[in-house]
Amino acid sequence: MVASAFTVAFEGIEARLVEVQCAVAPGLPAFSVVGLPDKAVSEARDRVRAALETMSIALPPKRIVINLAPADLPKEGSHFDLPIALAILAALDVVPRDTVAETVALGELSLDGRLTAVVGALPAAMAAAECDRTLLCPAPCGAEAAWVGATTVIAPPTLAAAIQHLTGQSPLNPAEPGEVTDGPALRDLSDVKGQERAKRALEIAAAGRHHLMMVGTPGSGKSMLAQRLSGILPPLTPAEALETSMIHSLAGLISDGGISRTRPFMEPHHTASMPAIVGGGKGAKPGQISLAHNGVLFMDEFPEFARPVLETLRQPIETGDVVIARANAHIRYPCKFLLVAAANPCKCGYLPDPARACARVPECGADYLGRISGPLMDRFDLRVEVPPVAFADLDAAPGGESSATVATRVAAARKVQDDRFAGHDGVRQNADATGAVLDACCALDAEGRKMMTAAADRLGLSARGYHRVLRVARTIADLDGADAIAGPHLAEALSFRLTGVG
Repeated sequence: MVASAFTVAFEGIEARLVEVQCAVAPGLPAFSVVGLPDKAVSEARDRVRAALETMSIALPPKRIVINLAPADLPKEGSHFDLPIALAILAALDVVPRDTVAETVALGELSLDGRLTAVVGALPAAMAAAECDRTLLCPAPCGAEAAWVGATTVIAPPTLAAAIQHLTGQSPLNPAEPGEVTDGPALRDLSDVKGQERAKRALEIAAAGRHHLMMVGTPGSGKSMLAQRLSGILPPLTPAEALETSMIHSLAGLISDGGISRTRPFMEPHHTASMPAIVGGGKGAKPGQISLAHNGVLFMDEFPEFARPVLETLRQPIETGDVVIARANAHIRYPCKFLLVAAANPCKCGYLPDPARACARVPECGADYLGRISGPLMDRFDLRVEVPPVAFADLDAAPGGESSATVATRVAAARKVQDDRFAGHDGVRQNADATGAVLDACCALDAEGRKMMTAAADRLGLSARGYHRVLRVARTIADLDGADAIAGPHLAEALSFRLTGVG
């Protein structure tokens, strides 16, 4: 007789249902797991055996075969321990087979029978809801999985508690969702003295999700500006928070089941490898660009990143997702982020200052920023030079606008975009507009078309650059509360491509 339990295997943020079949048959005592298990899944045999012996449940001296179906789908992770144990218990008639078959289970077993936390509880709960099953997961994962209200989440602390629940001896109450966390304390934009043009670029970037490149000498405030971007962005919507949290769940970044409404801010070091940035490695885990989904990816010392790493950003910037290709699978992760890059003007960092620049001026600047390819630079909507701050500004009393004031204007502009793109799937901000949607929202009058034609010819704008100028102009108009793009909006948008950056 074959008994079955159910669990999931992860493909990106998607959780595919896996049937764990257990057959106990006469023959030489053996315990085997088949169905493309990885090392962690194969080692489940010893963990399950030890956990059952702790509860005085001895495996019969027969041949036990566990099949993970579909057999051609790779199975990775320690979360297969609990479903394998339940399938064996159902085959031995310790727990009701029909009850186990109506449950999606995941969890790692300790040798003493405790259930320890695993990654991916949130996507697993989504999969359980889609197939109308209850989710059974370790107690530390219950608060996280319970955010999916469409399914019942049972979170026992031990395998014994799970058995008692399934047999009806001691039913457990459904888990409750965790707290909505505030995230780390946000820094205020008023701390930045001077740099009014860079602050304006930051506001435009936040309002329309436009990618921003800042170039300036060391200590001019580039990192300081970028770190205050989160404070002017609106909080995540419930749908965005759930979408972002599913990626963070797979990466094991959710603690105590709490979900944050603060937009993620990822700042990888320039020595990060390609799998760390775009995803991959063992299990094709999400990279920094996916962890920054619906938030900010800040790449300081941008030219210092390896050239192949930088070039892999080109496609995700355009499509909003990344596909990690493997011989036996293609894993897709969403990665719609706001890219903020910061760079020195040259290797020594003091190209504009003749007294401090190196002897290779001006070739050192061209060589250094030349590490950023033209196609990648063309994808930055806003390019701004960040000059050194005057000592007079440093000594001045704080008087700039606070993050709350700027955030109010950004929120108003985003509300206009929400209404504008309400009927268009996949379009949330002006930076997402393409094709007919772009033509409709960025229509120019005769004078505006004349200005854009002259600017395109003079600046040598590519088709991509032309459209990005239109999107930035549309965002500037939204910040001004204007229904149509006017000449000043176009002029300001063009000014952010007239700098010597790139």
